[in-house]
Amino acid sequence: MVSLDDAVLARLEKGGKRYEVLVDPSLVESFKEDSSSVNIDDFFAMDEVFHDARGGERPTEEAIASVFGTQDIVQIATAILEKGSIQLTTAQRKHMVETMRQQIIHRIHSQAVDPKTKSPHPKTRIELALEESRYSVDPFKRLEEQVKDAVKKLKPLIPLSFETVRLAFKIPGSAYGSVSQFLRSHQQREGWLEDGSWACVIECPAGMKGEIIGQVMRRSAEAEVKEMDS
Repeated sequence: MVSLDDAVLARLEKGGKRYEVLVDPSLVESFKEDSSSVNIDDFFAMDEVFHDARGGERPTEEAIASVFGTQDIVQIATAILEKGSIQLTTAQRKHMVETMRQQIIHRIHSQAVDPKTKSPHPKTRIELALEESRYSVDPFKRLEEQVKDAVKKLKPLIPLSFETVRLAFKIPGSAYGSVSQFLRSHQQREGWLEDGSWACVIECPAGMKGEIIGQVMRRSAEAEVKEMDS
């Protein structure tokens, strides 16, 4: 379960009363989209409904049934999140916004390149452009959606291109385990060579090329790599 210190209040006002649940803010969006995709034990700080969670005041079972038509905490939380609001302290909101902002910057840095140089923009440049664009970070909106929105704001300020590259690696058999595990999510094909080496072809965002090659070379100093035509 999420700790009480990290949980946020989801609140619904109905019939002059408040109904609150304590939830993990990082899982709110996923829960709203599909509650079955979220581990309930991870989502709730306490699987209870409150009138005042901070004060420990709880509604009666009759009141809960009257308002929500059920005692099921998942259905109740779904109704609260659909019709109510998230209550964040100033410190919680500031922390969540900054965390999401850094994730947006990292994603753009790792996946986009300057179309002229074919190299990633420095994170500082992306960060300054994001500030100049006055993009408003939403701490609950999915990262992928916010990256798309942020890129639209950034393109008039800095050139961005989302390109992919294909890399062929030849790895000594002794390094197969660690390298193959690292490359698996990008891998297109693989095979063993007659000399006992392992070879594979991957496709990855152009901005990640340097990082991936560096990670492979750290795992195997004898690795060979070649960029392939698209």
